[in-house]
Amino acid sequence: MRPRAYAPASIGNFAAGFDLMGAALAPLDGSLWGDVVGAELAAEPSLTVSGAYARSLPADPWQNLVMRTYALFRCELNTRGIDVPAVAFHLEKNLPRSSGLGSSAASVAATLTACQALLGHPFRTAEVWSLGGRAEALVSGSPHLDNVLPSLSGGLQLQVPDRDGQPDARLLPWPDDLVLVVVSPDFELSTEHSRRALPRRFDLKNTVGFAANLAAFVHALETGDRELLRRCLRDPLAEPHRAPLIPGFRAAQAAALEAGAWGCTLSGSGPALFAVAESIAHAGEVADAIQGGLRGAGLDSTARLCGLDRQGARLLS
Repeated sequence: MRPRAYAPASIGNFAAGFDLMGAALAPLDGSLWGDVVGAELAAEPSLTVSGAYARSLPADPWQNLVMRTYALFRCELNTRGIDVPAVAFHLEKNLPRSSGLGSSAASVAATLTACQALLGHPFRTAEVWSLGGRAEALVSGSPHLDNVLPSLSGGLQLQVPDRDGQPDARLLPWPDDLVLVVVSPDFELSTEHSRRALPRRFDLKNTVGFAANLAAFVHALETGDRELLRRCLRDPLAEPHRAPLIPGFRAAQAAALEAGAWGCTLSGSGPALFAVAESIAHAGEVADAIQGGLRGAGLDSTARLCGLDRQGARLLS
């Protein structure tokens, strides 16, 4: 068996849900936008790479997230007394690093999906989520599942605790007619660096404001209250601290809102931005507005119009 697993790009935080909510992305043109990992049993563990962003990866295979995720997978099974055979991997790296598009989460999710298929699905879904969060921590400095959950399971996912305090998730009902305008500037910003811009503690006013906005966002989706949804498509917690890290962000955001976007903020920790448009016809205007704002700061960018990838990570063969 030689499984090839695909995992989509994603938006972390999804405006209202810092470290708790994220969405898997599917371009409206029907193309795949994510990483692919192939796996097969071998005499020794190994990794080969290809794809548009292969040259940006570490030269040492064991510094690559694919091999580091495999090591976590293997170690966890070894602690249960299960021997894990050597696996040869091939990564098609189609997402840029330090982009705010869930690049690391896509590599992690595709690797876990390929390993699960190759080795007989030894882990339950919640255990795979937990392994994904631990793998993400290897590059971001702390476990967070806002990208891993949607990349693995698809849709718009909200992280919730189970009865034992372990990660669980709920799928939120995002409207199909709304368009996600995702704009990627030609600029790198690592998650680790972006997280360092945040204060170690948030004051009570900001914490309560974040909780109220997230609760209202979820309520708006569950009840179909679009006016409330529009008001809650914002990031009151992390964006104020991260905005200065991206040249032209405020100008691009203002232009998007002026063009009628329901909301516009950072995708994950940035530098990518995303906005919500009420139709495909309207989405093009919003994309042009964002790109114009970034251009004013000297940044070229690429725009994609997306819906939600409802499947998440899956086998291609």
